[in-house]
Amino acid sequence: MIRSLRLRLQQYKALNYFLFLSVFSAIWTFNPVSADTSHFGKLTLSPDFKSVGKMKVTGHTGGSYSLSAISNRDRERNLCIGFADTKPDHILVLEKDFSRLSLQVDSGGYDTTLLLQGPGKKEVFCGDDTGDSKDASVEVSNLKSGEYKLWVGTFKSGMRREYSISIEQELETKK
Repeated sequence: MIRSLRLRLQQYKALNYFLFLSVFSAIWTFNPVSADTSHFGKLTLSPDFKSVGKMKVTGHTGGSYSLSAISNRDRERNLCIGFADTKPDHILVLEKDFSRLSLQVDSGGYDTTLLLQGPGKKEVFCGDDTGDSKDASVEVSNLKSGEYKLWVGTFKSGMRREYSISIEQELETKK
């Protein structure tokens, strides 16, 4: 009887240890969009950007993470689609509020998507085809200062495409 109880106690301890390791492993390995880094660096936009009005960054697509896992739709009800890596491609830091900002992907005509995630993961902006072009773009207004994560995706998982992104601020005209 005592031997049977010891055996059950050992099995119980082994099961608890296994469950602990399983839960710990799941928590440790699954955190797809909490990266503080990006593949292609951080871009800071400050009041000086207003005089320049336009910037360009480059990178390449790749990854099998569905961008719809971040959000199915953005605040304008646009679909968030495509595949990218779990780590953002770029980090965009706005040092002040911006009234209007435009991001346009140029991949040479390949079908790209775009997802911009705002500070605190509260707001998401998604883009797909732009006019006759298959390249993605987003135009957003009333952006608060803070850190934004930017992903460029493709419709096929794992596809690598070189791209550049033009970031343009609509300059306010004085009356």
